[in-house]
This record gives sequence, C-alpha cells and structure tokens, in this order.
Amino acid sequence: MNTNQKLNSLGLEVPSVLLPKTEHLQKWAVIACDQFTQDRDYWEKVKAAVDGAPSTLNLIFPEAFLSDKGSAKRITDIHSTMKRYLKEGIFAEPLQGFIYIERDTPYQKKRRGLVAAVDLEQYDWLPDARPLIRCTEGTVAERLPPRMDIRRGAPLELPHVLLLIDDDANSLLSALGEKVINTAPTYSTPLLPDSGSVTGWFLDAENDMAFISEKLDELYRRSTGRYCAPGENGLPFLFAVGDGNHSLAAAKGIWEEYKAAHTGDALSAPPCRYALVEIENIYDPAIQFEPIHRLVFDIGFDETISLLSPLPDFFCRPVDNLRDLAEAVGSCQDGENRFGVVSQGHYALVQTSATGIATACLQPLLDGYAGDSPQLIDYIHDEEEVFRLAEGAGRKAVGILLPPVQKSGLFQTVGRLGPLPRKSFSMGHSCEKRFYLESRELFC
Repeated sequence: MNTNQKLNSLGLEVPSVLLPKTEHLQKWAVIACDQFTQDRDYWEKVKAAVDGAPSTLNLIFPEAFLSDKGSAKRITDIHSTMKRYLKEGIFAEPLQGFIYIERDTPYQKKRRGLVAAVDLEQYDWLPDARPLIRCTEGTVAERLPPRMDIRRGAPLELPHVLLLIDDDANSLLSALGEKVINTAPTYSTPLLPDSGSVTGWFLDAENDMAFISEKLDELYRRSTGRYCAPGENGLPFLFAVGDGNHSLAAAKGIWEEYKAAHTGDALSAPPCRYALVEIENIYDPAIQFEPIHRLVFDIGFDETISLLSPLPDFFCRPVDNLRDLAEAVGSCQDGENRFGVVSQGHYALVQTSATGIATACLQPLLDGYAGDSPQLIDYIHDEEEVFRLAEGAGRKAVGILLPPVQKSGLFQTVGRLGPLPRKSFSMGHSCEKRFYLESRELFC
C-alpha cells in the first residue's frame, strides 16, 4: 500500500488547494459564517474593512442574514462571484498537498492545524452511526437545507470545519511544526478585526506525506480498544468534528444527492465526495473548550426560572451583579451543574445535582419550551455577548450562562455513547474560530 492509498484508507484525500494571488490577505480572510449570528454590526464592519477588495466575504453567506428575504438571489450572487474569481485569475495555480497552519489569537499562541480533504463516505452525522469520522454533537436536520442550498452547484468550497484527533503524545502536529520551522511560509497574515494572525506552510514532499499517514495510522490502530469499556468491541474512530458539524453534514447531503443521480465511473472520485477541513489535536494547549451559552427569546426571567425548576435538586438564588454571576457559574464543582440566568437587570444562579455535560440536562427543557419553533433559542459563544443581548432593549430575551467544559474524555464519550447534545461546547472564543483562506474547486 503506497502513501496515498494509506491516506485514503484513513479517510483522507490530498486536496488541490487554491490560494489567492492578492497581497491583501487580511482583507481576503474572514471568520466562519456561523459566528456573530446576532451581531450584524460585526459583519458590516468587516464589509467596510474589506472595502471592495477580493475577499472570501463575497463567497460565503453569514448566518446572521440567513433568515432575510432574498436568500436565493444572494446564493446565486455568491456562486456567480466564485465563477468570476476563477475566471479573472484571483487564484494562483492550485497546490496539490496539505497545509500546516499555526494560528495566534488574542487568547492563545501557536494553535497548530493541518488542512486536508476528508472522504464523506467515511462520515455520517446520524446518532447511531459509528464511522471513522464522527460528529461530537447532535445535528439538527432542519438546519441543513439552507446550507445545502449554498453548497449545491457551488464552484468552490471554503472550509471552516475543524476535525480533532486524540493525540495525547502530540506526535503529529508538533513534529510538523519542527519540520517547517526554518522554511519560508506559503502565506502569513494578520486577521480582521483584532483576531490574531495565521501562517501556513505547504506540504507535498513524499516523506512528509508518509510521516502524516504513519502517525494517523498509529492513532487509528489504537482507537478500537481505547474508546470502549472492557469486553466491548469498538469500531475504529479517528476524527471527531470539533467545529462546523452542520457544514460537514450539508456537504454529506450534497454528496448523497450526487450519488443518487450518478452511476459508474462518475462516482469514483468527484470533488464533491470530499470536504476541505482543518485537523487539530484535542490536546493542543492552545485549544480551550468554551461553553456555548443560550439565548432564549419571548420569555421572561421568572418564566425561565420556572422552566429550569424540574432539574434534579433544583436550587436558585439571586445574584447582585454580572461579575459575581459569571464567577459563580465558572466555579462549578464536580458532582453538580450551575447555570446563570440573566435578563433586564435580574440575575440568578441555578444549581442542580445533574452531572456530566451541562447541555444533557438543560437542552431538553429548552427544546420543550421552543417546540416547533427552534428559532426561539440561539447559541452564543461569549458571555459578554450574552450579557449584551439579554440586557438589551430589543426583543424580550433571557440569557443562560453555561459552566466550563472539560475536554478530557470527549473521544471516549463520543466513541461509546455517540453525539453529545447539540451546541455542547465551542473550541475557543468567537474571534478564535477558523478564518476562510484556502479553497478548493467543487463542480467546475
């Protein structure tokens, strides 16, 4: 088995990566479309900063605007801009290989990653599925159609999906960093607005590819016994989706559509069978798991407290201010869960004896409230944003702060039990999310 075959057996494809020719990479790169969903001002500021220059802002659909009228035309315009960028020579010649990345953020330094393509045949988001590439959180099927509309027929894809590997020895990405330390990067740029910087090195040498496949194969081989209780027969499990599960699920949906419409050689290796992702190590010290807080609309403070009251050993006490509330939630101990409730100058700490991931006991109560209107719940990454929205003078809303998330044991939990409740954690703060920079042709 040669190196490419080994990589393919591990669910990877060596992609043909497109990078822009522009020297203004800071204007080219913008943050993942599923960030700042309640902050249109953020996206307007990005638009002003781009100032008409070639940018991935023109190639994505920020989810803050998904519910606006005219979404079909916006998608058509996105596809047209993709075609125009390809025709006008915005991109350099494609690079066949992987890209090793180092990302600095306002909170962490040198988060390491590897841009590669994954085989969607090796991924499934259904709760009972146990493929090589697994989702870590529940997928909401109703959220997939608009994301599939964006990808369907798109000439390009731009990745914000982050896949995790369980490399406690840090044997892969740190070693790649040592390999490139004395070589010139392929690109390097600060990121707008105040989001740190990113540097990438192109990798296509046979020895680099062999090293990557060898280290991933080691993780694959140990996975069968690592994520199972004694006596259980586990299935191999190499990658866990850390960010962008709905985007990856949408890509899977388009691939399934393609398979249904084609036969024979057309199914061997079309571009839409693969998805561009960044692979990161869950044990990278620069990766911090953050809770994803809840914003619940059209409900009052007292109603929310009542909604949470069925929690086991429910206890609620008022808190004087936001700082004390955040500290109380952040000091959650083993054997309990804590939530902060915020609305229009009212603050309360809710405690429960329910253990495990906080969303497991919280989300069913919120889903019961929302019923057939899931839009009544939004998912916010930063506590300051929760405070701003819950204290604002606009639509009535209550913010619910979640406690810190421990990343140890994530692979074991997903391997044995399947996906966690949706939006259970976030990898870092909003500004630390992946920025679009690389792309790949899909249907041209």
